[in-house]
Amino acid sequence: MRMLLVRHGQTTANVDGLLDTGVPGPTLTDLGRRQAAAIPAALRDRRIDAVVTSPLRRTAATARPLLDARGLIERKLAGIREVDAGDLERRGDHAAHVDYLAAVFAWPQGDLDRAVPGGPDGHAFLGRYDDALATVDSWGLDTVVVVSHGAAMRCWSASRVRGVDVDAMSRTPIDNTGLIEIDGSASGGWDLVQLVSHPLGGADLAAPPRAEDPTGEPVPPSAR
Repeated sequence: MRMLLVRHGQTTANVDGLLDTGVPGPTLTDLGRRQAAAIPAALRDRRIDAVVTSPLRRTAATARPLLDARGLIERKLAGIREVDAGDLERRGDHAAHVDYLAAVFAWPQGDLDRAVPGGPDGHAFLGRYDDALATVDSWGLDTVVVVSHGAAMRCWSASRVRGVDVDAMSRTPIDNTGLIEIDGSASGGWDLVQLVSHPLGGADLAAPPRAEDPTGEPVPPSAR
């Protein structure tokens, strides 16, 4: 099957550079709503059988224009939510970003025992994301859009998708509504089809440089 992992639109936490992974979380900014509104046109030539969101409000808001355009019903899976920030939740300082990303990108390197301070280790995160995408695969559909989160998408794909270079992914920022497209199955494995690091509606919808965007930004050199 084909799976399109799409990062949610911009939120106030992204603008402020905050690690905000809790439920229900913030919703979209004006730019985030424009990013979401551009998705149906960007995917107009693609077959889409289902759209999946996490329990966080920002994914539902991002998916809504596509759901309405295709006449689909939103499907929610808790397992595709963001990597929990643990003790770093709601922090916006550079040191917190480094600690978070260093742990998250240790997992694709094989250090699954490392944990986000006060949060999950790699076994916990990858296990629940694997289970969620296996559920999607079990539906037997052709193409599914999964609206998920920056750190979760990047870490899981670097860990599980053939053709993804771990070091390159750690250095590749993914803007809000960027895309990681994969093909395959939960049983046979997944292959990278394409990575779109800018918003699906076009690079002109990328956010201007402001605060660090901790879940979508590159891993700082000091953390590698």
